[in-house]
Amino acid sequence: MTTATGSARLDFHKLAPGVYQPLLNAHIAAKKGLGDPVMAELVLIRASQINHCAFCLDMHVKDARKAGVSEERIYLLNAWEEATGHYTAKEHAALALTEAVTMLTDGHVPDVVYERAAEHFDERELAHLIALITTINMWNRINVAIRQPIGGGA
Repeated sequence: MTTATGSARLDFHKLAPGVYQPLLNAHIAAKKGLGDPVMAELVLIRASQINHCAFCLDMHVKDARKAGVSEERIYLLNAWEEATGHYTAKEHAALALTEAVTMLTDGHVPDVVYERAAEHFDERELAHLIALITTINMWNRINVAIRQPIGGGA
């Protein structure tokens, strides 16, 4: 539980700099390599919704707004499959892959989900998308574990 001052359970970036900095570098490289800041923020928000990471949701909703994502698309992201006409086929493919990698429900990413993503992303983009999904899942788990407060952090 956070303290009365709203601090995290521990100061992760100071206590584990050898983990924090490489993870941050990998996340930045994955996001840059994907090349589409709107797509990146949609993926980051969706994974953070699934993982219940308030810190990352707060950060990435703000970043999505800065990238030009409409309020409506942000609000509907939790129901993207039913929000007909609000997300492109490429965004659908990325969001489906995000959910599959984040949840690993059956212990793997279904071929149909991977193949759908591969239809919309070249191999380089797909590698960066998978890396971005993986890094946000790591950030979500760290921030949930340490109870990083909204607006807090390094």
